[in-house]
Amino acid sequence: MRMVGTVSIAGAGRVGRALARRLRELGWTVGAVVTRSASTARAAVRAIGGGVPRAGLTRQLLAADVVLVTTPDDSLRSVASLLARMGGREWRGKVALHTSGALDRSVLAPLARLGAATGSLHPMQTFSGRGVPQLEGIVFGIEGDLRARKMARAIVRTLGGVPVVIEGRGKPAYHAAGALVAGLGLAVMEAATRILMEFGFTRRSAARALLPLVREMLENFESIGPRASWTGPLSRGDFATVAMHRKALRFYPREFGQAYAALTRLAGRVLAAEPRSTLRRLDRVLGKN
Repeated sequence: MRMVGTVSIAGAGRVGRALARRLRELGWTVGAVVTRSASTARAAVRAIGGGVPRAGLTRQLLAADVVLVTTPDDSLRSVASLLARMGGREWRGKVALHTSGALDRSVLAPLARLGAATGSLHPMQTFSGRGVPQLEGIVFGIEGDLRARKMARAIVRTLGGVPVVIEGRGKPAYHAAGALVAGLGLAVMEAATRILMEFGFTRRSAARALLPLVREMLENFESIGPRASWTGPLSRGDFATVAMHRKALRFYPREFGQAYAALTRLAGRVLAAEPRSTLRRLDRVLGKN
């Protein structure tokens, strides 16, 4: 059963707009939509399809069941303090949730001291700003006090997502896991693309060469697991080819070779049947850190 209610958005950037739009489509009422300027607030309301644009923090945020604080991580503490001074006792009984992947509910402590239920709700998804990304079936990391977790879980299920409760102290590592795949995986793709472009590939043909490898790797990871999916010279114990790769990458910016060495060692640690012996041999081929 879907839950409906009212939600206001403090800091309607990519994540805030996407969540608010989908909730509105599912029957929620969107209240105040706050950004730094009137023009960006109006743009956010157009993207959401509802809400009242507001330039700067306002007490009107509290005229909702849930306040979603979707500002950048480095401003969450100051925003919470300003909201606390602005709302005072009106926060009693409200639910405030932020969407940071790395921070826990402690950044909303000023609101909790005034009686608000506080927590966090983080979709394990990328937000490019181009439309609303897929949310159905997406895992959301949630944490907070009991009432905040209950609300976060209801919102996630309304969105069609999968709520997973995590401890606050585990959020930095949880977020790092996502960054390894989404952010750093993208860097690996771009580095590989630039290498191919050095030898006559266009960007388009490089993508055509690399994307099938990535897709097949992900499909195999899902269907048969990581070790059975593992390919490449290290999976075969071909340390001579690893050494050739390392030598070839010396002609590129140093980060290319460093990343190759680090990722090869990581593969040895998490995928090799005998990690210790694999890493010892890699030390001889790649040099010790």
